[in-house]
Amino acid sequence: MTTAINTTYAPAAIGPYVQGVNTGSFIMTSGQLPIDPESGYMPEDVMLQARQSLENVKAVVEAAGLKVSNICKMTVFVKDLNDFALVNKVYQNFFDTNDAPYPARSCVEVARLPKDALIEIEAIAIA
Repeated sequence: MTTAINTTYAPAAIGPYVQGVNTGSFIMTSGQLPIDPESGYMPEDVMLQARQSLENVKAVVEAAGLKVSNICKMTVFVKDLNDFALVNKVYQNFFDTNDAPYPARSCVEVARLPKDALIEIEAIAIA
């Protein structure tokens, strides 16, 4: 049995899906676009987009009662793999700032993302 996770601290789903699900053992987030949930604004800079996507993942994980340190796997989708080093800087800073270990991660280049974002990030956390 899964329970939907919904929070106003992450952008609302833009389709027929939820921000995340709680299985009791795992929290799985949907891909989080770099949209500020309050303003609806999406920055143009890939580093700012990476930070906002990570903050949105954090909001979904925290809505389930967990912390960034519970994240065990992430998948990063980027429009341009040439941004890999820039995204890594933001990613490292995010986990260091949250005093959390680095999770396992995949990073893949994709042709296009919803709303023409430069990045989208999803996560799995252990409850």
